[in-house]
Amino acid sequence: MLRDLPKGVSVRGRQYCYRHMVPLDAQPLIGRKEIWRSLRTDSVQIALRRLPMIVGAIEADIEQARKVAGREVDPNLLPTVHTPSQDDLIEGSATVSDGLRPIDLNDCRLLTLGDAYARYINDPTKAWSPSTREAYETCRRTITSIVGNNVLMSDLARTHCRDLLEVLRFLPTNATKRFPNLTHRQASDRAKKIGDDAVISAANANSLMSNFSSFLNWAVNEELMQRNPLRGLRLPDPVARRDKRRPFDRMQLQQIFNAPLFCGCVDGERGYNKVGMERPRNARFWVPLIALHSGARLGEITQLDVSDIRFDDGIHHIAITVGSMVGSGDKVLKTRSSERRIPLHPTLIALGLPQFAQMKKRTGAIKLFDDIEAGSTESRATAFSKWFTQFLRASGARQQRTSFHSFRHNFRDELRAADINHDIAMLLGGWATGGTGRQGVSDNYGSGFKLEALHEAISKLAFKEINLSHLAQDAR
Repeated sequence: MLRDLPKGVSVRGRQYCYRHMVPLDAQPLIGRKEIWRSLRTDSVQIALRRLPMIVGAIEADIEQARKVAGREVDPNLLPTVHTPSQDDLIEGSATVSDGLRPIDLNDCRLLTLGDAYARYINDPTKAWSPSTREAYETCRRTITSIVGNNVLMSDLARTHCRDLLEVLRFLPTNATKRFPNLTHRQASDRAKKIGDDAVISAANANSLMSNFSSFLNWAVNEELMQRNPLRGLRLPDPVARRDKRRPFDRMQLQQIFNAPLFCGCVDGERGYNKVGMERPRNARFWVPLIALHSGARLGEITQLDVSDIRFDDGIHHIAITVGSMVGSGDKVLKTRSSERRIPLHPTLIALGLPQFAQMKKRTGAIKLFDDIEAGSTESRATAFSKWFTQFLRASGARQQRTSFHSFRHNFRDELRAADINHDIAMLLGGWATGGTGRQGVSDNYGSGFKLEALHEAISKLAFKEINLSHLAQDAR
């Protein structure tokens, strides 16, 4: 009997469904090679009656995609405005135009997880940075691989979320690279079975769950579902928050700043870790030094314009701001409190950072560290972070729970050691005070500390853990 069914009609479980092959010219427009739709019946007679309507709807979507792309179309095939039937159930990737048609109230409960996530990622109200978008894309790929791209949003339940958490508990690190032939679920089952301890941390699993929860909250707001079934579901994290990242210890700092890159290397590119006669003054030299002596985040440093190294009121300082004096439009900040001025530490002045910025400006450069290739993520911070991880390994300074962000912890410890006023310390590091009540209200008054007070505080930081005199001599 199945052999007598029209082409593309088959049975899944107890329901008849239809598979429509997308024409080659339309596949790049739609993003898939085939479209599946359920006929929502176990009766062959009813399935055959519904089939023409389903085929017509798919052909209309494909023709609409051609129209949006500026292709020649058959106007008789274009979709007309109508209220979809309850039988027009989307199963799998049925919404082919990724948002060409607005969501109909009757269609909300028919949306799949994959198509809803696509709407979320492409929501024009979300002003995400490239790195944030990449994080959400990574989360989307992982979640839909485990939960299922074709699960209806209206069917998504707490059981799906608990199953997701169980898979993440045993998911190996870099699973897609280590086990390219296994799905996330298969890789997790394998690790669970053999007792593989190289699995993602509770923090990483919870980060994925948190991103997924943000998507589900959006879905609730968009009335795609009634509640967030993931709420409150997290793994216990055995690592205390303050222990997740540690400052570099004395030995690590010595290994970093006495590496060939800082003492003499073959060159500042591939030969940065080989002893030689070159003393490059490029991003790889300056970015770690700025991080240690200013506490600035990696993203804040790598996005600096040449005009962000300033001299006002007799004080050299770094302007951490989204504004640009030279017209660059790529700067973003983590929080509102991140916008600030950080006086240059005397060490950075002695090493010649102001002169370096002036030299870059004379060459016509806009970005202070334009020698950092942004890469596919369009993020200089991401590219530099990957290089710095390799540098730590090559210099022997690589240890658990330390990374580039550890410089920020070193800076905070220096502020404590120098007994710097708490409010000044928070301002210099761009840390949100998080104050509520009386203290929170008082933070909104006044114009903040003057540059002179910030300069006085920075000048008190001794950094006794590391001797950089060999760099100052080279600067002269």
